[in-house]
Amino acid sequence: MDLFDLDFGVIVACDVSTLDSFTTIVKETSSIEGIVGFKIGVTLALTYGLKRLTEAADKYGNLPVIYDHQKAGTDIPQMGQKFSDVCSRGGIKGVILFPQAGPKTEEAFISAVIKNHMVPLVGGEMTHPGYLADEKGYIRNNAPTDMYTLAVKNHVKYFIVPGNKPQVLKKYQTIISGLDNSVRYCMPGIGRQGGDIASAFTALSGSSAYAIIGSSIYSQSNIGKAAKRFCKEALKFQ
Repeated sequence: MDLFDLDFGVIVACDVSTLDSFTTIVKETSSIEGIVGFKIGVTLALTYGLKRLTEAADKYGNLPVIYDHQKAGTDIPQMGQKFSDVCSRGGIKGVILFPQAGPKTEEAFISAVIKNHMVPLVGGEMTHPGYLADEKGYIRNNAPTDMYTLAVKNHVKYFIVPGNKPQVLKKYQTIISGLDNSVRYCMPGIGRQGGDIASAFTALSGSSAYAIIGSSIYSQSNIGKAAKRFCKEALKFQ
């Protein structure tokens, strides 16, 4: 199951706090060539509920809404089906998982998402410093590789990788695409976190790539203009 019609594009991260703000983002960007979907997080979801948000988005087209539970996949395996059922009933098309609770949880959550006819997007390494052990973080250095590798074995096609770390992107592409060269990469960290589309997409040369961009779009006085600028960069790789 594919989420996006394009091989390159922009996912708008709607990290805003009101339904009106979310609706404005969707209204101003959904018809722009290169926008492939919208990512919502816990602030909107806990305030309004998933169904209300997806219904609001559907008024302006049929682009998929992706739910980022920040971070799903960190519970016991048995919660995978319950979590996935809620997302499915809410009209969600894609679910982001960061399976930091281990392989049994990872497999359970992936399986539950797929069973509910949604697309799992699996992450491993995050964009901020102090995440991995070599930066004094809590996550062992090779854990993301293990998360990504197990995800490929469980038929995952979409991966979340840090767009502000080009060398890291290339490393993970070599590993993941070496197992399945049809996978696609979605990247936070572009914009205010220091990453840029040209460097990130070039690092993933030969693979489909999507920039996940939030405040660099929605906090601008002209949301549509900001979105078009990023889309123009992304579509150069099409």
